[in-house]
This record gives sequence, C-alpha cells and structure tokens, in this order.
Amino acid sequence: MSRALVTGGAGFIGSHVSDKFLQAGWSVDLLDDLSSGKRERVPQAATLHVLDVRSPEAATLIADGQFDAIIHLAGQIDVRTSVEQPMLDASINVLGTLNVLEAVRKSSGAKRTRVVFSSTGGAVYGDHVQPPHIESTPKEPDSPYAISKLAAEYYLSYYGRLHGMNTVSMRFANVYGPRQDPHGEAGVVAIFCNRILTGRPLTVFGDGEQTRDYVHVGDVADAVFRGATEKLPSARRVDERAFNVGTGQATSVVELANVLLRVSQSSSPIEYAPARLGELMHSSLTVDKIRRELGWTPQWSLDTGLADTFAWFAERSRQPAPAR
Repeated sequence: MSRALVTGGAGFIGSHVSDKFLQAGWSVDLLDDLSSGKRERVPQAATLHVLDVRSPEAATLIADGQFDAIIHLAGQIDVRTSVEQPMLDASINVLGTLNVLEAVRKSSGAKRTRVVFSSTGGAVYGDHVQPPHIESTPKEPDSPYAISKLAAEYYLSYYGRLHGMNTVSMRFANVYGPRQDPHGEAGVVAIFCNRILTGRPLTVFGDGEQTRDYVHVGDVADAVFRGATEKLPSARRVDERAFNVGTGQATSVVELANVLLRVSQSSSPIEYAPARLGELMHSSLTVDKIRRELGWTPQWSLDTGLADTFAWFAERSRQPAPAR
C-alpha cells in the first residue's frame, strides 16, 4: 500500500486531499499543529500527528516514515498577517518547508518520495502583468506571503536539481468549497454563505469589479493527487516543475455574489464598502500546462461548485457546533 503524509491535513484543503488519497487506496498520515486545522476534519481512516511542521519531531516523522508522497500544505496563509508579521510568515512558510525537504533528503527514500508543495497562483505573479498568467510569467510578489511561497518553490527546485529529489509545486488559484473557513481572499465564498444564512447583506469592497479565479476544492484535491502520481517534466528550472491549478476564468466579486444568490435562491441585498488599500485587482490562471502534462481538467463549474458549497454551509447551520 502506498503511503502519503499530508502536512496541514486537518485544514480545509488538506482534509479534502486526505480524502482523495484514502479513496485511491493509500495509507494516509496527517501532520497538523491544529492552530487553524480542526480535529473534526480528520478522516477516520487517517492517522493524525499533532506537530509543528518546523519541529524536530516533524522531521523525524518524515525521515522515518517511508512515505511515497508528502503533500506539503501546512503554512501561514493570511496575506495581512504576513504584512504585519513577516518574520513569522517566513518562519512557517520558508523554514517549515526546509524542515520537510531536509528530512526527506536525509531519509532512505530521498529520491523516491515525491514532495508536492502548495504554492499560490494568485499572489506570486503580482499585479504587474495582465492576466491570465502562465507558469513562466515574471514573478513580482507584492506581499511577504507571496515572497515566502516563491522562496519555497526555489528551494524545491534546488533540491530537485542538486539532490535529485522528486519535487513539484502546485500554484493554486482561489480555492473554495465545503469545510472552508472565511480566511484569505477565497474566504469570501464562506463569508457570503454565512451572511446569506444569517439574513445579512453581502458586503462588496470597492466597485466589485476586481476579479479572481475561483476553483473548487474537489478539483484541487484531484490536481494534487495527479501531481503526486503522474510522470513529471524534468527539474531544470523552477517553472518546469510548477503547475497552475485554476479554471482559466476570471470572475468579479459582484458576479460571484450574484451567482451565489441565484443558486441559494436568496434575496439578500449587496452592499458596497470602501475599497481595501493594496488589494490585487485582477488575477486568473491559464491551466493549459497541467491539462497537457498531468491530464487534469477542472470538473466543477462556478454554478455547481457554489451550489455544493452553499448546501454544505446550510446543512452545517442546522447542526450543533462540534465540541472542541
């Protein structure tokens, strides 16, 4: 039986990725410090290790675990936190990644274990080149968060070239879906769902014409699985082992709100608030490369994805909160 370790496995994306590997017949271990992850998201068939990804204990688990794939999702994900605490952001996103990579390098299966890293397609390209962005678009990150993610990508590329390690980066667009917390830019979907269910207006900042590429978490889990199992291109340069994971479609915040109101059959009003300083205006990704090389194509349309997400939030609102 193949073995996978999912760091950040009790998180929103991590729990769906864990489900995907379990459904494919893998043995799955999760590493999560539960600072934002939740125990109730951990699949019953998975083994949870409550550890900080930067810790010596995490390194020992990785070095001794004989994992076929390590899905590295653990990280500091909030752009505003990275601006306020760039050293914390770098400690988790850069040093945490290095702890994973060094542990793999020192393990007996260093060249066998595939390390799949969760990067950011929305942030690494910046707001300087007209989207949609291809993987080789010049990188101009505008936040410590994006800088730390890009730095981690360069480390993966380095370990692949110099040490012959099997590494790949997945640059996610704005991921949404069931189990989501209202954090990060894609958290707007979770926020809007909660507002509809509590009868409050949907707040749109600025004119609402800022665009994002919203990709359903089920499609992301499938992309990650393919990144862990399909044949990869050579590891000569950082962009060659990097794949955008999105839909290729730009959706404005106003359009997102209106689609969600339609699929939820809600009459909640939309209200406008002042624009947020420094907000990225437009972001979308091309997905031709991952379609061509890994055989991946997004399966969820925005309508069906938002309907699925709202149904989960609606069901959750009717249930008592889980004990902590």
